[in-house]
Amino acid sequence: MYRDLSHPIETGMQRFPGDPEVSVDQVATAESEGYRVSAINCGSHTGTHVDAPSHVGLEGSIDGFDIGRFVFDARVVDCTGLDPRESIGPSALPDDDHGGMVLVRTGWDGYWGTPRYLDHPYLTPEAADRCVEAGWSVGLDTLNPDPTPSESAAPGEPEGVPAHRQLLENGRFIVENLRNLEGLGRCRLFAVPLSIADGDGSPVRAFATEC
Repeated sequence: MYRDLSHPIETGMQRFPGDPEVSVDQVATAESEGYRVSAINCGSHTGTHVDAPSHVGLEGSIDGFDIGRFVFDARVVDCTGLDPRESIGPSALPDDDHGGMVLVRTGWDGYWGTPRYLDHPYLTPEAADRCVEAGWSVGLDTLNPDPTPSESAAPGEPEGVPAHRQLLENGRFIVENLRNLEGLGRCRLFAVPLSIADGDGSPVRAFATEC
């Protein structure tokens, strides 16, 4: 049995501050033209998506990787109960190095579509180092492994995108805006991107089957 972990792409959906607005508009209808076609306008990091190294200025576009790289042996790490913008350190991560991806469940997908979604917990640079050391890519039910800019940003938060950079420059992928991780343990995760030429990221239909 497969579990859908993706947010649907729809007009007006939540996005990273400054990213393109999302719209899905009908341009042909079955009643008028005899067929239905929609125009989809969105950024490359819309909704549930995977980041390529070129997202942070590194070498490696999304279409340059074998599609098998986007199928992961994964397990969920429970990081629920955290405060807004609270950091997640390496002690929250597993002690062993099993698996190819950790799925960080914060429960923040419950705030999807609200201003609070911007104030999610985030990985410290040390937590990103731990993932690199263990060989893990990272999936999260948040907008970002780093702090997302908002009016609630606090002094002392990491500046820029250090977790992004540490993961991506060491061959680890990042899947953002997952949902429905509750009750999921060890699993096989599929997060295959569109083949976007020279793409810095792509929306995915992420889904998993329990192991």
